Amino acid sequence: MFCSAAPPVFEVAAVIESLQARGWDVCLGLTPAAASWLEESLPGLATLTGHPVRSQYKRPGDPDVWPPAAAILFAPATFNSVNSWALGLTSALVIGVAAEAIGKQIPTVVMPCVNAAYVRHPQFEQSLEVLRSAGVTVLYGDGGFVPNRPGERRPGGYPWQIALDAVEAAVGP
Repeated sequence: MFCSAAPPVFEVAAVIESLQARGWDVCLGLTPAAASWLEESLPGLATLTGHPVRSQYKRPGDPDVWPPAAAILFAPATFNSVNSWALGLTSALVIGVAAEAIGKQIPTVVMPCVNAAYVRHPQFEQSLEVLRSAGVTVLYGDGGFVPNRPGERRPGGYPWQIALDAVEAAVGP
């Protein structure tokens, strides 16, 4: 599970527990900003998942501390993360792993968390289309995340259940 720095990231422990209840072994990757937001919770999140929480690339030669991914859920994904990923700008670990997942054909689901002002930028729709055309399941618009006005929260909160269901659907039976 990968997360960007958007308000729903503060709900990540409950989402991890939901995924674990569904039988998933969850590893947590964060953008550097999300790691900063959750800094005080990182040890507890590592204990919850049983894996180190990562936000930085490992050094060459260091062992990989995560098992191979069966699927990737990137939620919440900010405007910056979506565009960086679609453009192949992999300076953040989670963007790099998500970009590589396309080539490795790992089932990948992204659900943005952006406001209505950001989505008016022409690059955003282009980025979503690039990710869709690469085989990423994009949960945006009807049946996914619908943007809210700047500074407002979505009524009913972030639609985590849609994202969890989509990851299972992407992997199949």
